[in-house]
Amino acid sequence: MNQSNTKLSKMIKISLLGAIAVVLMFIEFPVLPAFPWLKMDLSELPVLMGAFAFGPVVGIVIESLKIVLHLLLKGTETGFVGELANFIVGVSLVVPASYIYNRNKSKKTAIIGMIVGTITMEVVAILANIYLLMPLFGMVYNAEDTLKYVAVGLLPFNGIKALMVSVVTFAVYKKVSVAIFKVDSGFSKKKELSKEI
Repeated sequence: MNQSNTKLSKMIKISLLGAIAVVLMFIEFPVLPAFPWLKMDLSELPVLMGAFAFGPVVGIVIESLKIVLHLLLKGTETGFVGELANFIVGVSLVVPASYIYNRNKSKKTAIIGMIVGTITMEVVAILANIYLLMPLFGMVYNAEDTLKYVAVGLLPFNGIKALMVSVVTFAVYKKVSVAIFKVDSGFSKKKELSKEI
């Protein structure tokens, strides 16, 4: 396959991943009764897979494509705050996870990357909510209510989302990487224990 065909194939795959992500974004449901506006979806799944296959920059592109398509198809019910939140939180999971994984593709780096991505996502989500998203949405909480929102709302919500996306990615990425992306997942690498320690 020549270079132009390779680029076209990659662009088609990125577009398809964006389309799948936007479909998954429509399938959302609340998971915490106390905070019904925190709605779960698995739209980060194709974003993370694309970023694992093609790198963190492609992950950002797919995440952006997902948000733009969702806005074009549905519009916004939150004055763009919900879409901004989805983008910030999604990128904060996908970029660290795929960066670590792409440096040396293996099951081990995939797991480490997703753990680091989850931690990054949790921290970024808290900071973004307190200093950007809540003020933009007009949510004014005192310190006690803010702490409750973070501890009982944001932390478990984003933890559940990151766990679900990570587990499914880990379970299916090896097959998808070869069958669809035509890249080596590195999941079959066998390393000596002494080299890993």
